[in-house]
Amino acid sequence: MRYPRDLNGYGPTPPHANWPGGAHVAVQFVLNYEEGGENNILHGDAASEAFLVDVVGAAPWPEKRHWNVESMYEYGARAGFWRLHRLFTEAALPVTIYGVATALMRAPAQLAAMQDAGWEIASHGYKWVEHKDMTPEQERQQIAEAIRLHTIATGTRPTGWYTGRCSLNTVDLVSEAGGFAYISDTYDDDLPYWRVHQGRPQLIIPYTLSANDMRFVTASGFDNGEEYFQFLKDSFDCLYAEGQAGSPKMMSIGLHCRLVGQPGRFQGLKKFVDYIKGFDKVWVPTRLDIARHWAKEHPYQAPEFIPSQLPKTEFVEKFGSIFEHSSWIAERAWEGELAPANNTAVGLHFALRTQFRLASDEERLAVLRAHPDLAGKLAAAKRLTAASTEEQASAGLDALTDAEREKFTTLNTAYVEKFGFPFIIAVKDNTKALILAAFETRINNNAAEEFKTACAQVERIALLRLGAILP
Repeated sequence: MRYPRDLNGYGPTPPHANWPGGAHVAVQFVLNYEEGGENNILHGDAASEAFLVDVVGAAPWPEKRHWNVESMYEYGARAGFWRLHRLFTEAALPVTIYGVATALMRAPAQLAAMQDAGWEIASHGYKWVEHKDMTPEQERQQIAEAIRLHTIATGTRPTGWYTGRCSLNTVDLVSEAGGFAYISDTYDDDLPYWRVHQGRPQLIIPYTLSANDMRFVTASGFDNGEEYFQFLKDSFDCLYAEGQAGSPKMMSIGLHCRLVGQPGRFQGLKKFVDYIKGFDKVWVPTRLDIARHWAKEHPYQAPEFIPSQLPKTEFVEKFGSIFEHSSWIAERAWEGELAPANNTAVGLHFALRTQFRLASDEERLAVLRAHPDLAGKLAAAKRLTAASTEEQASAGLDALTDAEREKFTTLNTAYVEKFGFPFIIAVKDNTKALILAAFETRINNNAAEEFKTACAQVERIALLRLGAILP
């Protein structure tokens, strides 16, 4: 079974963004232009729009126009857009437009203003409608039509994409369409990342719904512009501090003409724009700027192999010896739930360790017995596994004096007679002296305590072995 969701991401050590000018944070403004592309029977849709408007409890009206909702969308085009346009052009800050293709076709004046300002115009799909119930073929056709109309409206093909009301297939289908510097239909990180689909890497620049003005009209959202400003300020302050500490991130801010374009809400956004002007080391790019920067600074590098995607035979061949002479652990791990989170040393160790812990006491005892004596006869005869040979050598156990060798032999014999398995310790964590001291201490343990200790050391050895071959 393969679990497709990536719950690991960059983990505790994300790459350094290397933003231009050594910026501590990249603040990116997105203006969603949807007015004229929403659900409407005038547009051939089955019902009126009901999403992201100032009508409490709005619901689609089948086969009817909703005059109030229509006029709210019209406010965005007629007034809200121009208020936001003045803000960003006067502040000389670049903006990325998420433009619905059919909306752009109905907005010649607004489109000209976007282009005169030098704003990036990314695709926001063909129409501002739900895609979750579309078949892959229907959505594929919508993507193609969005690209066609966008090109006609703007004069150039879109290089960025965000559907928004997407389906489970959207990111795959847009990746397959190709030609996009980035796709933004995810909300899963503070940095861009590469996603591979059908062997082709696609840059993902995650978007936001938390710092999005849509929360003015959703439950548990912003009541007024001051609340919006405070949330944006707190987000910025957190990310700026992280950047100062050496881990720069990206802050996305999602805007809508009909929402934050309203005067009372607008003041919160304007206050935030004024606020960030008081900081240096702030980069305000378009999303395309971010995509180009990331592709240059962090180009995709194909891994030699991806553990969770290996066929069973190859997986067992690579990882069957992580637990000494116990390939059945790797077999069971492969048959279990492997996911992207298991592609690192820590993640794969968790999968293997889980199978070791789920095994019976008899099976785990067999794993303990599969380990060689430390500095024992197998070592002298050079019959250890390559991993065991390297590990024992790292602690100097391959270069013992006669007295040391005799001491190990005596302890090995006594230990095996008492517990029924060889003394096991992660030698890479220890020196020869520490190993001997642990040997002399642990031989006095009771059987249950030492079985538990030995199993823990087996798990530790497995993690060290994986750390040598995986990130």
